[in-house]
Parts: sequence; C-alpha cells; structure tokens
Amino acid sequence: MCPNGNYKNRERATRFLFLQRLALGGQVGGVFGVSKDTSPRFSLTKLEPLLDAAHSRLDGVVFENLDWADVLARYDSPTALFYLDPPYWGGEDDYGKGMFDRDQFALIAGALGAIEGAFVLSINDRPEVRDLFAAFNFQEVSLKYTVAAGAAKQANELIITNRNTRISLL
Repeated sequence: MCPNGNYKNRERATRFLFLQRLALGGQVGGVFGVSKDTSPRFSLTKLEPLLDAAHSRLDGVVFENLDWADVLARYDSPTALFYLDPPYWGGEDDYGKGMFDRDQFALIAGALGAIEGAFVLSINDRPEVRDLFAAFNFQEVSLKYTVAAGAAKQANELIITNRNTRISLL
C-alpha cells in the first residue's frame, strides 16, 4: 500500500513502468520487446524496488502538462531548476505537426534570459542553436544514437545552462 493510500496511482505507475521496461527502446505503444527464444530482459521482482527508488528520488518534484512558457511563468523563483528538452532543431514536427515551430527556439532563449532560477537545456548541436543561445553556457556532448534501426549513429549535443557549472554524464 502506498504511504498516502493512493493505491490507484501506484498501480498505474507499476503498469507504465512494466510496459516501458519491456518496450523496444523505451517506446510504449506496440513495440513490445520480447522474444520466444530468450528470457525477458526485465523481471517483475524488480518493479517494487524501482518504484520505491523513483518515489524517493522524485519526492518534491513537480511534473506539469503545460506549455513550456506557462511552466516558466508559474514556477520561476531564485531556487527553481528547470530542465528543458525541446524538439531538436530540424525535428520540430517529431512530436506532432504544428505542435512546436522553429520560432519557439528564439522565444525560449528570450524567456530563459529573464528567469530568476536556473535551467538546463539539452538539444542537438547546430550553428543556429549556438547563435540563439549564445548568451548562455555550453557543454558539448558526444554520444551515439542507438534506438533507431541500423547501426549506432555518432551525434553531438549541447547542454546549455545559465549557471557556470559542469554537467557530469553518468
């Protein structure tokens, strides 16, 4: 039983985590990653410890289903920390046609320049991105994309912040 008695939310989280852990590349919705020739990659016995760890780690974190501008306006304060993960430059329609247009990158840069809190933004490394966010700190990250079909693809991303800090990637 959940400490706050909210069994239904814990059950929903358990179902989501189970589906996400068995989905191919973490993509939910018809991409189930199981095989008749191998044992499952994930065991049900791991669900409860994962949920407990997530519960402890996320205690006090606010998740919102709002436009990014509304989140900044509602929660900005000197102690706020925002993580932004907009669509990649050139992939503005990846989450749905018309949901995010290229003009919003400039709006994000302007809004982030005016907040009191701190932010971390991750995005693909493009000259246009560097120009728009030039007022902030950049950390370059090299990685390999492995989710899409085919061989792993080398990529470069930027971690952009308004604080002079070094991001450590595990």
